[in-house]
Amino acid sequence: MDDALLEQLGRGKYLLVTSYKKDGTAVPTPVWVVRDGDALGVWTPADSWKVKRIRRNPKVLVGPCDVRGRATGESVPATAELLDAAGTARYRPLLGRKYGLIGRLTMLGSRLRRGLEGTVGIRITLNP
Repeated sequence: MDDALLEQLGRGKYLLVTSYKKDGTAVPTPVWVVRDGDALGVWTPADSWKVKRIRRNPKVLVGPCDVRGRATGESVPATAELLDAAGTARYRPLLGRKYGLIGRLTMLGSRLRRGLEGTVGIRITLNP
């Protein structure tokens, strides 16, 4: 695994996560990202389509992007893992710190709207 690439993706403001439908169609989605040791962490609503696609097929592509999901670099293969409540809870403060006031307000709004079970963390490891 390329630690420099992992560091670059973890430092970026947005990560383009491309997951796959049943028929193999690629669906790219921009998400907030944090570094999680030897992996990347993202956070999303538990009922989102990307969660359903990842549950069915954990193979994804990841790469840097802008807020609109336009790729700003090359995507690389990775594996996504949906986290339990404890893992998801660990990502909330990390994202809140990285994204500042907007991040903390987003986490608070999500908790008020969906509750703690309404979101899920996704741990992404780059494939060698």
